[in-house]
Amino acid sequence: MDLNDIVVFTKVVETKSFTGAAEQLGLPKSTVSRKLAQLEERLGVRLVQRTTRKLALTDIGEVYYERCARIVADVMSAEQLVTDMQSTPRGRLRITAPVDLSSRYLGGIISAFCASHPDVTVEVEATDRVVDLIEEGFDVAVRVGTLNESTLIARRLCTLSAWLFASPAYIARRGTPATIEELDDHDRILFTPQGRNQVWTIHAGDQAYEFGRPAHFASNNYGAVRDAAVSGGGIAVMTDFMAASSCGSGELVRVLPAWAARPTDVHAVYPARQNMPPRLTLFLDHLGKALAPPPWAAQLPAPAAAAPVAAAPAP
Repeated sequence: MDLNDIVVFTKVVETKSFTGAAEQLGLPKSTVSRKLAQLEERLGVRLVQRTTRKLALTDIGEVYYERCARIVADVMSAEQLVTDMQSTPRGRLRITAPVDLSSRYLGGIISAFCASHPDVTVEVEATDRVVDLIEEGFDVAVRVGTLNESTLIARRLCTLSAWLFASPAYIARRGTPATIEELDDHDRILFTPQGRNQVWTIHAGDQAYEFGRPAHFASNNYGAVRDAAVSGGGIAVMTDFMAASSCGSGELVRVLPAWAARPTDVHAVYPARQNMPPRLTLFLDHLGKALAPPPWAAQLPAPAAAAPVAAAPAP
């Protein structure tokens, strides 16, 4: 038995191509193909069906892969454990996180971690897609909102709030809404990550208001929404981390400060592991400290400074 053949087989399955497996293993594509053929010849079975367009496991291949994947993971874990038991944590961390949070704050937080641990390399894939950590080979994901994967361990990092914001120029031109009913007469800027029918529900005590269409401007890109609000395009519901720097610079102000969306938690999630590598433990600790409190909190206006909300006139 050649364990290398098994490693090649699992990489072919996980990457769904000879090319992907070759790139991850640092081998020529021809070598990957040859090793898989040798494994099938030794076992006397076909593990992978090959076509010009894709690869697919046979029934026997699926059963064999389940066992082999665990074996390879255990071997890699054993080798990494030896490395991590050295005085200096080292190795690679693969992280996935939402695009906007990555581009605005995580880069600086992770850079500080790398400076403290020069033998650890970090790769960040910024995506709003829910990544399969195990299948795609990630160590940890930063996720916003409800968690639906019971197989992952979650560590809460911070809580996001969402409020109404507008630019001083827009307020000077259109006036400040004093009641939630007056919001109907203002231009809306709508963030639509879930599609054009997106609605943000905001609350003030027991009252609720749906902030949705008609919108003067709508986008599934948070940066575009913030820029439209800063340039005076209307009133937008934005999370605190997106609006914080613009509030700090005076480009945005809060509108109807008594109204807010329900808070949303941010978690770090990672696969359950019997022996978590020290570099991951150190990173999770660093991330938790960096977001408690989050760096954007200092740029937001204090709640006590918010203007009082006028009551709606009696009918």
